[in-house]
Amino acid sequence: MEARELIFATAAVTPGVGPLAETLKWGEPAYLTMASRSGSTVRLGRVGDDPRGAVLFNCRTTLVGSFRAHFADALAFAGNRAILLDGSAPLPTSALSLCLRMALTYHRRDGRAGRARPGADAPGS
Repeated sequence: MEARELIFATAAVTPGVGPLAETLKWGEPAYLTMASRSGSTVRLGRVGDDPRGAVLFNCRTTLVGSFRAHFADALAFAGNRAILLDGSAPLPTSALSLCLRMALTYHRRDGRAGRARPGADAPGS
């Protein structure tokens, strides 16, 4: 299973997430919970010059710190913004899907789910 497929599969089985919107942010594929507003944006890309792929998260959240606390032995991280993926190794689907679930429900835990964002309906937001 590829990372993109895992993102959609995790969203599909996580209660309250709903459909994901797939868009580009900073030229990279991004996945948003626009209908439910339950989670933080998840992106696929790279970190700097690192040749490994990455699943990127908003660095202003506590997500990567939480992931590191739970999966330090199973996953590789880049600062407070990414899980690094080794393309020559199998995707760590079990640990990664739990991290994705946490990201896709992040705003439900911090009390912000369902709130309208200013300009949320504006073109290009």
